[in-house]
Amino acid sequence: MQKIRTGRHYAFVMHVHVVFVTKFRHKVFTDTHLTCMDEIMRSVCADFACEPVEFNGKDNHVHLLVNFPPKVAVTKLVNSRKGVSSRGCYFAGTLGGAPLSVVEQYIQQQNRPV
Repeated sequence: MQKIRTGRHYAFVMHVHVVFVTKFRHKVFTDTHLTCMDEIMRSVCADFACEPVEFNGKDNHVHLLVNFPPKVAVTKLVNSRKGVSSRGCYFAGTLGGAPLSVVEQYIQQQNRPV
């Protein structure tokens, strides 16, 4: 059962899966970079009252699964993240009926660089 979050006048369970890609898909990320980015993502999420559910990545992209309130536009969250870290492209998608556990497992299974 998914946790239902509440606001002042609303209840919600909204998740978005965001993938950030390095410019030209250059392979630049190491485990140290991903650890730092995880901290940045958590800080940005806290600023927007979002809950990071899962974070992981590879050497040229990262995945972020976020539970966010309806008052937050996904583009604002993404652009804020891009403002405090490297520039690049991103993909954002709703879960589209996929069970949350499947998306979490997919992100956890990314082959994190050393």
